[in-house]
Amino acid sequence: MKHGLAAARVAANSSKRAQGGFTLVELSVVLAVIGLIIGAMAIGKDVQRNAEYTKVKNKFIDQWEQSYNQYYQRTGVVVGDSQVQPQLMVNGASFVADSGGVNSGGDMTTAAAPPRVCDKAGNANMTERGDAAVDLRTQMTQVGVRMPPGRAEGFEDRYVYLDSNGNPQEVQVCFQWNPPASPEGSGNVMIISGLTPDLARMLDQITDGKPDAQEGRFRLQGIANGTANAPGVQWNRTNDDSIASVAGAAGDNTRLDEDQVVTVVAVYKMNQ
Repeated sequence: MKHGLAAARVAANSSKRAQGGFTLVELSVVLAVIGLIIGAMAIGKDVQRNAEYTKVKNKFIDQWEQSYNQYYQRTGVVVGDSQVQPQLMVNGASFVADSGGVNSGGDMTTAAAPPRVCDKAGNANMTERGDAAVDLRTQMTQVGVRMPPGRAEGFEDRYVYLDSNGNPQEVQVCFQWNPPASPEGSGNVMIISGLTPDLARMLDQITDGKPDAQEGRFRLQGIANGTANAPGVQWNRTNDDSIASVAGAAGDNTRLDEDQVVTVVAVYKMNQ
């Protein structure tokens, strides 16, 4: 009988232990593991986006700069320029100077800038200037220059990536010549549209060593020249601006989770 009561007590104690909850130590371990998983997911998202931005730089923008330089090496002139009467400017073959232009012996400050060299119709930020733009793809293929793969065959001037909201954005490149005294610098440049503010800052940091919107090879389009020996200007948009907002207006900082992030247009100075 005693053995039976002892066995019953042991069984009752085992049942109580089996029905008991987690200890504080066990709960702490579980919460710590959950926190690590959430943190890893957040870090992984940032790492993935940074990797995508790096791909935009390495596989698209850098590749287009190489294609531009290769065109110069093969022809002796920049894209769209005349090989027999070079003007040393992008699309110089279609350049028509006014009374103060280089063709009449004057300076180039008052010369009308030639149209851009783009591919197909430009987007809203790539409005053509002057006459119809020279087809960029035709220029490259005529001299056998291999273009970056871009978005697809026939759309080598475009590249699609995801912004910080997970929405697709499209980068497009064009080339143009900026007259002297242009706000974002003179000379032959690559125009890059469709950049989110964080992508533009990262590209500026990689190119110039600091994200300055008005100094160096990589700048914001339309930014006014700064004062000599004075600090530069920050990029004036953020990822909290929706694509429909206007810089400096009440629409800033109104981006919703489902919105596309606002984009900016950058100017990248060419070496030739």
